Amino acid sequence: MLEAPPATIEESDLLSADEVNSALLEGMLASPVEDWMTFLHPDQTKLIRRNFNGPSRIRGAAGTGKTVVGLHRAAYLARSRPGKVLVTTYVRTLPAVLSSLMERMAPEVSDKVEFVSVHRFASRVLSERGIRVSTNPVQANSAFKSAWFDVGVSGPLAAIEAKDRYWKEEIDHVIKGRGMTSFEAYADSARVGRRRRLTVDQRRAVWTLYRAYEDRLRTAGINDFADQVLLAARSLREDPLTGYSAVIVDEAQDLSCAMVGMLYSLVGDQADGFTLIGDGQQSIYPGGYTLAEVGISLAGRGVVMDTNYRNTAEILAFANAMIAGDQFTDIEGTDQGADATKEVPRHGIEPVVSRSETAADHDLAMVNRVRAMASEVGTSFGDVGVLALTKAAVELVERACRSAGIPTISLEKYDGQPIDAVKIGTVKRAKGLEFKHVLVPRLRSAQLYSNVPGPRTADTGSSTFNDIVRERDERDRRELYVAMTRARDGLWVGVLD
Repeated sequence: MLEAPPATIEESDLLSADEVNSALLEGMLASPVEDWMTFLHPDQTKLIRRNFNGPSRIRGAAGTGKTVVGLHRAAYLARSRPGKVLVTTYVRTLPAVLSSLMERMAPEVSDKVEFVSVHRFASRVLSERGIRVSTNPVQANSAFKSAWFDVGVSGPLAAIEAKDRYWKEEIDHVIKGRGMTSFEAYADSARVGRRRRLTVDQRRAVWTLYRAYEDRLRTAGINDFADQVLLAARSLREDPLTGYSAVIVDEAQDLSCAMVGMLYSLVGDQADGFTLIGDGQQSIYPGGYTLAEVGISLAGRGVVMDTNYRNTAEILAFANAMIAGDQFTDIEGTDQGADATKEVPRHGIEPVVSRSETAADHDLAMVNRVRAMASEVGTSFGDVGVLALTKAAVELVERACRSAGIPTISLEKYDGQPIDAVKIGTVKRAKGLEFKHVLVPRLRSAQLYSNVPGPRTADTGSSTFNDIVRERDERDRRELYVAMTRARDGLWVGVLD
């Protein structure tokens, strides 16, 4: 018996590429958030295999998929060339998560891709070469306090800013972060990322404070974390390390000049060797750097990602209000605002601002919101993140959730494996991560500038609104922007006044 010929399929009956991609996206939205964190939209695949004839940079606003592109690019490079691929970042806890994602995404090359924080990499280099370094942050902080008391508190610096934290940042990020060894180098420095201008005499006072701090470190036989990087970088200059075919730096804007230089020395200008991934608008640490200071030229090898696949349009608009009008110096040396997002395909519920007069009311509203988010179809406790600005707030949030019987896991212990527990940590620990729902608890009204989600208006004309305050406020706003843009589907902000 002859089979009937196949029915003719009309072209109009076929799914379009956009319909296929949409169906694929919807399927991923229902999966655990860890699956979503490795999801590469078909439109991004060309970037994974793109060839660059030297150092390159992938940048874009929050939610455009930079980290996942970096993850897939690491797998592609590991498959296509000999040697190891190093993936590094400033955040200490992110490499464990990325490593776990890689093992599930591309187990056949997971042993060829190394995930490590930049400080741990520096520590390992020194350890393997027998170079003794004694990092002790508590003693280092005491050494600085002693130096400030002796040469700073009664000098010209205290008249500019009485809080010693600002001057510790100046030493850590401007002087030691750039590996400066002479006052002349510091006197000529542009101090990228610092709003407050300093005269030559004021810089000389900073240098005196720096030398006093260094003397106390050496007398105590200890190092700070900046020393660790500088010593590793010097060792690598004297005896280059081989074996790496590519280095990918995620959240590159958060590194120091010395860190980037150390990592760049591993591969230099070889094709597809050095990739920087990040967004200057998400920089949440003081200071900054430019690629020219490191001696790196991109020569047009830059890509801007401009489609936001993570956030809903409502969440993105809310977060963008935090940084509206802010400017920063990008690592390529240009003054700019946030990169434009040309397309935001997804829509959802409006973010919620919950205002409470007491801590008890705030925490009750928070735990009720956690339960509501986790009870949604396709969502579990493990898809929810609670991100606070301080460690003290994290402890209070953890206590409130535990008292309510809600399972939790600290972001410091989270390793990228799916777990049915709410993830709680500081915003800094959440960099590079994503959640279906995010709660940002225990804010003050002033931190939202009293007009969220409308544009912020800074009182730059006020005599009390000086450059140091402006710099800190801009950094605080960027940190809130980072927290809010970790949310894929829902955002809750708790205000306690």
